[in-house]
Amino acid sequence: MKKRFNNYTWGIAVVLLFATMSCSKFEEINTDPEMPKAVNSSMISERIILGLANPPSQKSFMQPYMLTKQVAWTELPEGYQYNNLGEEESALTGLNDAEYMVDFATTDGLSKSYAGVKHVARAIRFFEGTMKLGDIPYKEALQGESEKIYFPKYDLQKDVFLGILDELEKADQLFQAGDKFTGDPVYAGNTLQWRKFANTFALNVLIQLSRKTTDPDLRVKERFKKIVDGGVLFASNADNFQLIRSDKSGQTYPFYKVSNSFVIYPVVSSEVIEPLKARKDRRLFYYAAPAALKIANGKSQNEFDAYVGVDPSLPFGDIADIVVTKDFSKLNDRYFELVTGEPTQQYSYPQFCFIMAEATARGWINGTAVDWYKKGIEASMKFVADNTPNQDQYTHKMSMDASYIAEVIAKYGLEFPQDTEKQIAEIILQKYLASYLQLSHMPYYDYRRTGYPVWKINPNSSMNSEATSKIPVRWKYKDREYNYNAENVKEAVKRQFEGVDDPNQLMWILK
Repeated sequence: MKKRFNNYTWGIAVVLLFATMSCSKFEEINTDPEMPKAVNSSMISERIILGLANPPSQKSFMQPYMLTKQVAWTELPEGYQYNNLGEEESALTGLNDAEYMVDFATTDGLSKSYAGVKHVARAIRFFEGTMKLGDIPYKEALQGESEKIYFPKYDLQKDVFLGILDELEKADQLFQAGDKFTGDPVYAGNTLQWRKFANTFALNVLIQLSRKTTDPDLRVKERFKKIVDGGVLFASNADNFQLIRSDKSGQTYPFYKVSNSFVIYPVVSSEVIEPLKARKDRRLFYYAAPAALKIANGKSQNEFDAYVGVDPSLPFGDIADIVVTKDFSKLNDRYFELVTGEPTQQYSYPQFCFIMAEATARGWINGTAVDWYKKGIEASMKFVADNTPNQDQYTHKMSMDASYIAEVIAKYGLEFPQDTEKQIAEIILQKYLASYLQLSHMPYYDYRRTGYPVWKINPNSSMNSEATSKIPVRWKYKDREYNYNAENVKEAVKRQFEGVDDPNQLMWILK
């Protein structure tokens, strides 16, 4: 009994001893020296900007380019390739703490700059959401913490676009008054670069409203001209909203081969190869590799006829048969052999040039459409050439030097059509070719708005069960929205699509 008592009292003494030890000592022992002690504006800004600029990797990186018919996938039938978009939601979670980025700023100038980042980020995310779905929450979105609004109403798509345009205008004003800031992996906190991006992205938003030029509230043509007249816009590839890749964890090119088991599955589409071959455009040799069968049969890697595109609308079994023959072009090696690959663009100077060309062709602004058209092709070629090692493995002995680019641009100018509709078709085609494995869903948005490029549709392979002869024009609302915000999403579907969440019904901007 005594032994028991002594052991018990000794245990109590030990507990009391630890209880009297300093709390700060405990905290010191358990502090991770690599963890930040406080969140600041720079940290939030960097996360938000990376969320906007950094695409997913491996197979997920390729999925938008299945939708835009730039690649065919040979692993198994993919919904995006075969016109089944599935469900989507307006992804805003990355913006939940954007307001704190502004609140934590240490000066008024920094506060304005971080507020500019916030408005650009909001504009991009709401643009992505409404372009995919139609009506989405806007005015009541992201109000859960501040206003306790957990079930936001869905705004009319027109009102969402008005809000997006207002936010981009506000961002331009804030950056003009703001200071250089930290936490920016794209423009290193240069507020002039951010002004250029905000204004140039606004032109992209406006061109998507090309069917709404008579709307008195949007004032599409007037807004477009005002921004162009302001002159704070992209001027070269140096202005691209892009991430330059590096040989560091998490910063390598998204389709780099290491730990990427999907490099064997993408093949280059005929929708890309055929127009490049028809125009004798050397970007072909930078985008694709020669077909193994053609090389075996005596073709050289620097011959256009050595390159064979696969029709992505073919039934999957037919594509599998083509793969066996080796009569197809895989991706150029640079897309998976080079750790840095090329910078990944979310918005680019070539895209801006083609938007200007289209706006000029439509008569929105003064100028000559062919001049902007040539600038877009030239910028695309320079971007590809500048970001590709001048080695035969990647250029296939068909390098694009300055003299070649000047010669081919002049030829493109001479062949530019005179008819307005044909001009727009050619502009959108070149915008598409310049977007190869870049810009995510942007070419799809142009296709559904203009009908260009004219992609092949095969009812025998289509997964668009409600309309096998069409490419869907929108995603469906995600089941989660029906589960958690049923009343509001159902009301939005009723007013837009007569109560049927149908991917083939036109949203407001397409009517």
